[in-house]
Amino acid sequence: MRFRFCGDLDCPDWVLAEISTLAKISSVKMKLLCAQVLKDLLGDGIDYDKVTKLTADAKFESGDIKASVAVLRFIFSSAAKHDVDSESLSSELQQLGLPKEHTTGLCKSYEDKHSALQGKLRETSLRLGRLEAVSWRVDYTLSSSELMEVNEPIIQLKLQTQGAESGSTETTVVSVSADKFRVLLAELKQAQTRMNALQ
Repeated sequence: MRFRFCGDLDCPDWVLAEISTLAKISSVKMKLLCAQVLKDLLGDGIDYDKVTKLTADAKFESGDIKASVAVLRFIFSSAAKHDVDSESLSSELQQLGLPKEHTTGLCKSYEDKHSALQGKLRETSLRLGRLEAVSWRVDYTLSSSELMEVNEPIIQLKLQTQGAESGSTETTVVSVSADKFRVLLAELKQAQTRMNALQ
């Protein structure tokens, strides 16, 4: 069976398995657990001590707690990614075996944070490194130990980039022949033209 919150695909087996784990806690604690997971997805961090207390009466072990948080993260982020409304999400989760009281609390939390969650997902998706600096020089080789006359220019490009995840700066040095540099320059100009057309 296909589910909208899974991108019109079958629900992953691990999600099916963990839905039965979620059903073991009360609907009130489920809503509080959802609030913690949504807080984490929005970048405010999760309070694992609070999560442990919420799941204590269901006698969750460490693995069950982590699995419950993971399945809720998947449900919220996947539903927001595929722009699923709370009614459809509620219906689909009930089809997967989550009790109605639990889905009501989950979907209410999801509905309250839907637009903020989509904004956060947009902000964090497809993060690429940033080009910090470019320097270049042309070396003109007149001759070498192997050839008397070379007469060939070589372009040295030095690129400094900042990593998307780490934020650290990395330096890459590239040497290209004049012909390859002309091709590179033409392709970069073509890419810039296309990018400007999209704006």
